[in-house]
Amino acid sequence: MNKKLAAVLSGGVVLVLTLSGCSDDSEEKLNAWAKDFCGQIQPHLEKNEAANAAIKQKTDENSKPAEVKKTDSEAFQQISASFKALAAALEAAGPPPVEDGETKQKDAVRELNASSKSYIELKAKVDALQTKDQAQFADDLRELVGEMATVGNSGAQALKKLQSGDVAVAMSKEKGCQKTKASTGAASPSGSKAPEADAEATPSASATEEKKA
Repeated sequence: MNKKLAAVLSGGVVLVLTLSGCSDDSEEKLNAWAKDFCGQIQPHLEKNEAANAAIKQKTDENSKPAEVKKTDSEAFQQISASFKALAAALEAAGPPPVEDGETKQKDAVRELNASSKSYIELKAKVDALQTKDQAQFADDLRELVGEMATVGNSGAQALKKLQSGDVAVAMSKEKGCQKTKASTGAASPSGSKAPEADAEATPSASATEEKKA
């Protein structure tokens, strides 16, 4: 199986910061909101990171199709759960106390839940793949790459819209939003080559990298 891998949307909710100012009172309220939200999300980001790492490891090891299928299926389930948990945490935190905060929160919750559902659908497609023919399995798996990139970008963009301006500044002060290498998007399925993603367009996206066979 081809070991060439391009990581797509491999980044967590460490923020692209835009510094701006706000009053002391509004800043205090916003900081409290960020503390609440960021305090809930890090475990879910770490699970997301672990799932993407598992996908990459199987690719690097040039594993058998059955092993790849099992790993990718379990990873998609875990990524789906992490998106759902992020949506629940954001819903529990409530809207950030900024202009259009309620709209941004609702949009992000909706997109995160949609991404969670999409990963379950991807899992079902991976589960249906045949593994007897290694070359055919690799070809079938590659067909999912574009769909995976779209799903991952959707969730990441939802968070990016939320974390702008004063919200980004407040979240940057919180450990839960500072220190994470987790991926909120999709790594390429094992044995495939993914289309390149614009790293700058995602929160804390890492640069696209390739590992040659």
